[in-house]
Order: sequence, then structure tokens, then C-alpha cells
Amino acid sequence: MDIEQEIEQELYRTLSYWESYAVDHDNGGFYGQRDQQNQLVKNAPKGSVLNSRILWTFSAAFKYTGEQKHFDLANRAYSYIKNYFYDKENGGVYWSLDSKGVVLDTKKQTYALSFAIYGLSEYYSVSKDKDALDLAIDIFNTIEKYCFDPKDKGYFEAFGKDWTEIEDLRLSDKDANEKKTMNTHLHVLEAYTNLYRYWKNDRLKDQLKELLLVFENHIINPKSDHLNLFMDEFWRYKEQIYSFGHDIEASWLLQEAAEVLGKEDILKRIKSQALKLVYAAKEGLLPDGSLIYESNADTKHNIQEKHWWVQAEALVGFYNAFQLTNEETFYNHFEQVWKFIKEHILDYENGEWFWGVDEKNNVMPGEDKLGLWKCPYHNIRACLEILHRKS
Repeated sequence: MDIEQEIEQELYRTLSYWESYAVDHDNGGFYGQRDQQNQLVKNAPKGSVLNSRILWTFSAAFKYTGEQKHFDLANRAYSYIKNYFYDKENGGVYWSLDSKGVVLDTKKQTYALSFAIYGLSEYYSVSKDKDALDLAIDIFNTIEKYCFDPKDKGYFEAFGKDWTEIEDLRLSDKDANEKKTMNTHLHVLEAYTNLYRYWKNDRLKDQLKELLLVFENHIINPKSDHLNLFMDEFWRYKEQIYSFGHDIEASWLLQEAAEVLGKEDILKRIKSQALKLVYAAKEGLLPDGSLIYESNADTKHNIQEKHWWVQAEALVGFYNAFQLTNEETFYNHFEQVWKFIKEHILDYENGEWFWGVDEKNNVMPGEDKLGLWKCPYHNIRACLEILHRKS
């Protein structure tokens, strides 16, 4: 079996997991959590990010497979987001609901709003349901109204339910409590790119161009070519942490945004930047083909865990670099990452992908198989990207 056939097989295997174990038949929508052994965590909260990623996943999968069950699951995700996560009074989407769909955390995280746009626009592309596109546009306008910084550019992290300021802006406990972050900007860019494919709006186009400039001027560090992760409203950062997975994910997402804009001068500039990001990410590449999680440039401390999403993004990033340069080295990295995924990340017993492995390639204990952060988006997207690019 060649690598393309293996990746297609993995696409269907992982989709099958979510078809079989994610659907909440009792309370609607999708379950909030399953543990590493695939045991359901009862009454776990449901996150808007996970549900938006599920919406994107099955919408994108349907384009490839043409299977009705994939469209039906996309439709299920869309209905649940529209009816439960969307804040009809204040706009945007809530961060989380309880297991029965009652609002739990009312925080408006720009990151979560972006994923809602990403999923809704992809669903529109397969359903042609104008209500879905209108909802994506509504959330875009909400982000522009409340989250955009007209003075120093970029987007603020988070707000209260009614868009009031809040103290804790963090996506997770791992994050610094700063007003602007790389992660949120990367996924605003990703969402706006996908929306612009189906809604050729001038304001959206301008903001997409502006986002590319924000990355070039403020987020990509000119000395290291790594991404600055956490910044204040004036783009000042306190420490240099290298997130190798984000470096390589950004390399191809920035290029994709420039391609969708269709401006040759912008694309030429961004392709050059994309390769710099790939070379920066390669600093975290190990001889076994895996990409480690992150490194603190100030303390020289490496976190040598190999997370599932980092390996998935490395697959796409290295293959994209190979397409850009035709250099065999990048194709070899792509092959080596896939080999590592097959040997250490795929869970052949319980399905899906492990969260990750430690520096000795032992499965990291106590992590989710399905959860607020453990989702089908990185790995399914990587499979689809490679299949589309190799076809």
C-alpha cells in the first residue's frame, strides 16, 4: 500500500470513530468528553470550539467522500451550534454548555468565534444553506465590531457575555494572560480565508490582507523566524517560547490565505515567509521524524512531548514546503512524520489518535480521546490536505 492509500484509509478510520462514539443520542449534538480508553465522561461540558471543529470536519469530509452520513453529521453540528451555542441576544458563541445544552461559560473568546465562522462557511460550501452563510457573516461582523483593534491592529482575546472587559483572557491554563495572542490571530486568519472563498466582501478582503501584515510585522519574530505567542495590546512580548506545531501550521495557512486573496505580489512575499517558518519549525524535529511540542528560548528548556496535532500539521507543512521547493528533504520529512504517526500516535485498539507520547514515546496518560481540545480537525484536515495535494 502506498502512502496515499494509507492516508485515505486513515481518513475513513478516524471519521468512523467520530461517527460511532461522538454522537450524543440522548441530549442532542455531540458528547463533551471521552477518556483515553474511550470511556464516556458523563455530564461533561460541551465546547463551542469542539462542535465548530466537528462541523468543519464532516462538511469537508463530505466533499471528499460524498457519503450522506457525513453530510448528516455536519447538519447535526450546524443545528446544534445555531440553536444552542449562538447568543441570539448579544451575538457570537458561548464558550461552553453543560451536557444538556444549558449555557455554562458565557465568555466570548475570539478564538471560538473564529472556529464558528470556519465551520459555518465550510458547511455552507456543501449545503448551500444561506442561513449558515448569514450566521457566519453575522459572527464576522461581531468580531469586527467588538474584537478588532482599529488603533494598533489585530484582535483582542476575550470579553464577557455582553462584550464587557474581563480579567481572565486565557484560552487555557497553559496560556499567558495577554490581550493578543498568536493562536487567536492564526485562527481568525484561517476562518476569514475560508469565509472569503464563499463571500467576496471588500471589508473581509481588507481584514484578511491586514491579518497577513499583522503576522509579518508583529507575530513572526524577525530574528528567529518563530512566532511570538503572547503579546500585549501594543504587540510587546515578555518571553520567547517556540511552538513548533504552530510555526509549521502557520507556514501553510498563511500561504493559503494569500492564495485565496489572489494577489501575486502578496503571495510571493508570503511563500518566502512560509519557508522561513518551516525552517524554524525544523529546529524541533527529532531523528525519528517527530516534531516536539515547544521550547523556551530564554531557559533553553524543551518540552519533548510529541502531540497529535503537531504531527498532523507537520505532515501538511512539510508536504507544502516540498511543493514550494521540490526539495526531496521536505518530502523525506513528510514521510518520516507519517511513519512516526503510524508507529506511535494512531490508537489501533480504541480508535482515533492518542493525544501524544512523551520523550520516550510512551503514551501520555490521563489525556482525552475526545474533549474540549481533542478533536477531529487537525488529523482529518491533514489527511484531506495530503489527498487533495497528491491527486
